[in-house]
Amino acid sequence: MAKGKKTVDAVAKVDKISEEHLADLQQLVNAINGMQFQIGKIETQKHNLLHEFAKGQDKIKLMQEKMQKTYGSYDINVMDGTINWPENKTKKDEE
Repeated sequence: MAKGKKTVDAVAKVDKISEEHLADLQQLVNAINGMQFQIGKIETQKHNLLHEFAKGQDKIKLMQEKMQKTYGSYDINVMDGTINWPENKTKKDEE
């Protein structure tokens, strides 16, 4: 079986692309670079927020320990401060 020959359209060899194509290419590259910058900025903000979130969770745990030690429970209604005691247990039962 003979190998087939590939035909290639001849294109004139040039040293530079047209000004119009260059402007279009630069516009696309600049848009991509801008998006990459924005993604990096957002990821940095996300990273910082995740750290702050972890700090908040640690503070909640410390507050729960404090409430448990002080009141005997950390199950508290955050709207009005009511301790949500189980139906068969009260603070007096703990003492």
